[in-house]
Amino acid sequence: MTAPSTTDTPTTTTALSAVRPQVPVDRLVTDLVPPRHFAQARFATYRANPAHPSQARALDRLQEIAQQVAAPRRGLFSRRRTAPAVYLDGGFGVGKTHLLTSLAHAVAEELGADAVAYGTFVEYTNLVGALGFHQTVEALGAKKLVCIDEFELDDAGDTTLMSRLMRELADRGVALAATSNTLPDALGEGRFAAQDFQREIKALSDRFETLRVDGEDYRHRDVVTDSEPLSEADVVAAAAAHPGATLDAFDDLLDHLATVHPSRYGALLDGVTLVALTGVRPVEAQAVALRLVVLVDRLYDRDVPVLLGGEGDTSGLFTPEMLAGGYRKKYFRALSRLGALAEEGRTLLTPRP
Repeated sequence: MTAPSTTDTPTTTTALSAVRPQVPVDRLVTDLVPPRHFAQARFATYRANPAHPSQARALDRLQEIAQQVAAPRRGLFSRRRTAPAVYLDGGFGVGKTHLLTSLAHAVAEELGADAVAYGTFVEYTNLVGALGFHQTVEALGAKKLVCIDEFELDDAGDTTLMSRLMRELADRGVALAATSNTLPDALGEGRFAAQDFQREIKALSDRFETLRVDGEDYRHRDVVTDSEPLSEADVVAAAAAHPGATLDAFDDLLDHLATVHPSRYGALLDGVTLVALTGVRPVEAQAVALRLVVLVDRLYDRDVPVLLGGEGDTSGLFTPEMLAGGYRKKYFRALSRLGALAEEGRTLLTPRP
C-alpha cells in the first residue's frame, strides 16, 4: 500500500468527533425511511427459493397486505377494523428485511413516502427517548404503515415500551410490520421464534399474523466477517485522498458518541463517504460497546465503508463476556456488518506497485 510516513491527521480531513449534529425534531421522523442499502428492494426483485415454499407464500401475502394498506378506506371505523399487523419469523439471511423494505416501498409508491415509517427497533426506542412517548405516538399515528426491523428482546424495558407504542398505533388503525433480529448463523440458530414475539407483545399478540420465512443464509457467510487490520499510515493516506472521508482516533470517536443522542447518529454521517479509524482496539465497557453498535448499524444502512487501523481485527472488538451475554445478538450483528464494511473499505486502498 502507498502511504505517507506520518500518521498525523491531515487538516483537510473532517473528524466525526468534531461534528455536532443539530437535528430538527421533524427530521427524526422523516429520517424513518428504508435504508439506502435496500433502496432497490422490491417484491419483483425478491427471489423466492423454490426449495423453501414459505418464502413464496410470505411474498404473496405481503403483496396482498400492501394492496390492503394502500386501498381507499370507506366508513368512519373501517381503518381500525382493517389495518393489518404482520410479523416475519425466520432465520438470518432469508430475506426478511428485503421483504419488509419491499412492503414499505410498495405502500410509499401508492400513498407517498410520508405514509410510511421504517426503522429498526433501536431507532424507534431512540425516537421515543428524543421526542417523548406522546409526541412519538402523534407523529407515527399519522402514518398508514410502520415497519420495525430487527425487533429485539434484549431489554425488558424497551420491549415493554415498544409493545405499548405498537398498541397505541394499532388502536389508531396504523398497519404494523416487524421482523426479529437474529444471530448471523446460516442455520438461523439463536433467533427468537414467533412464540417469543407473541408472548412479549402481550396484548397485541392476537392482532399479529405470523409469516414464516424458511431458508438458508443467502450470504453464506461466517458468524463474523474478519477483516485484517491496516497500518495507521495507510488509513490516514486513504482518508486524505478520498472526498467525503472522515478520520478519527478510535477512542476520540467513542468518547464523542457519548455526547450525541443515538437518534442523531444518522445525521452524524451526513455527506460522509468513508469512515477511517486509527487506534482500533477491543471495547471493554458495555455502554460504550452498545453505542458503537448503533453507529455500525447506521453506517451499514448508508453503505459507508470503513478503514480500521491499529489492532483492527473485528473479531476481537467485543469481549467474550459481551458475546456470551444478553446483548450478544447486537454484537454479532455489528461484527458481521463492520467486517463487511471494512472489506469494502479495503477496495478503496491503492495497492503498492
